[in-house]
Amino acid sequence: MQPAITIDGHEIKAGSRKLIHLSLPEFYTYAPTTMPIHVIHGRNPGPRLLVTSAVHGDEINGVEIIRRLLGHKSIERIKGTLILIPVVNVFGFVAQSRYLPDRRDLNRSFPGSPKGSMASRLANIVMTEVLPICTHVIDLHTGAINRENFPQVRATLNDNTELKELAKAFNAPVVLDANLREGTFRESAHQKGILTLVYEAGEALRFDEVSIRAGVAGILNVLSYLGMSRKRMRRKEHHPLIAKSSQWVRAPQSGVARSLVALGQKVSAGDELAYISDPAGGNEEVIKSTVAGIVIGRTRLPLVYEGEAIFHIAKFSQTSEAAESIENFQDAFDPLTDTIESEEPPVVG
Repeated sequence: MQPAITIDGHEIKAGSRKLIHLSLPEFYTYAPTTMPIHVIHGRNPGPRLLVTSAVHGDEINGVEIIRRLLGHKSIERIKGTLILIPVVNVFGFVAQSRYLPDRRDLNRSFPGSPKGSMASRLANIVMTEVLPICTHVIDLHTGAINRENFPQVRATLNDNTELKELAKAFNAPVVLDANLREGTFRESAHQKGILTLVYEAGEALRFDEVSIRAGVAGILNVLSYLGMSRKRMRRKEHHPLIAKSSQWVRAPQSGVARSLVALGQKVSAGDELAYISDPAGGNEEVIKSTVAGIVIGRTRLPLVYEGEAIFHIAKFSQTSEAAESIENFQDAFDPLTDTIESEEPPVVG
């Protein structure tokens, strides 16, 4: 039997589940604030996986992913420890905002400081109270407001075979080999030697059923890969493919954009992606793809400014193979074509 663990003074014994309310800095109204943390501490030793959501307060897909995980039978008898934080940025979540009340971005404030800004203090609490007992991290994100991301895993591989296999085990259709950004939770965990994945899918303040289902399945796949739970049956075969680079296609002029391509769609260099015209229908210009690849992100708002990033395209060595894998992925997780029954009724956007 593995030993008990302690978070913020709360002891969690082996073979138990516990909900902890981690104390946070108060509102200026003196109203107390806490961060809820679910801990499933298995009887037998094993890896300790931390899953975080809503580091940006308006990115709520992960909140639903964690809710579904909490009711899944696969986590009832895990080896090791599973720590789930559905809402890290409680302040932003309450305000339906990406940021904290002081307008700082929590995901640019790590590792933080006990005497810094609200964002810095919140980051420090996560780094000192939770992260030290973890061996692996999955950080759940979405696109920003009016920007949607195709389900993808981001990691800084750097020829790290163990991290590469972990990213592939999640089984998202796309793995983006992404550089670390200063101040992010991923960078701080990476500096501690903790294997970290970021799952990006959907857009802010919106639920997306396919993204949610894929996120739940991905985390369960990682639990199985790490030996924390039993092996899982694979859905319709799709192979996660690693994109070594990506590129944004920007608006050549300001105006009203009419998109021609969907997320997950294969494009070639020179393909027409959208038309932009002025509100009266004149001065029309075509946005063309500058590279071949798969559309993994795009703006949802038709009103755009010159130079604004409109389409995010991941580049692969074999684009056709990536497109086929993505088609299989969409069939596997779309509620209309999924052959595996879900206990959860699909949310409708």
